[in-house]
Amino acid sequence: MSFLYAFFVGGLLCLIAQLLIDYTSLTPARILCSYVVAGVVLEALGLYGWIFDLAGAGISVPLTGFGSLLATGVREAVDEKGLLGVFTGGIAACSAGISGALVLSLLAALIFRPKPKEL
Repeated sequence: MSFLYAFFVGGLLCLIAQLLIDYTSLTPARILCSYVVAGVVLEALGLYGWIFDLAGAGISVPLTGFGSLLATGVREAVDEKGLLGVFTGGIAACSAGISGALVLSLLAALIFRPKPKEL
């Protein structure tokens, strides 16, 4: 049953993004940023954990999971370091994901031929 919930929640997030692309003037970049902010807000309200327990990867794999991880990292760093944690906590919590994205992007650029964007 957990696979069904994960598929439903992940699909619902994708459906919402697709509807925003099709029926509003929002750019994909703004929608992606909105999903990160939504993850932060859900974590701040205490709702993200409940949805994660229900849907698992359906909520954590999209960018809402990145937002939740940022919020969790900042909260823990503020408890540990005070105000300085606001600036360091999010990056420290997400460093593995950011590093992985950079390394895989570099590998993709080395394996495939990147083309400049034509205007």
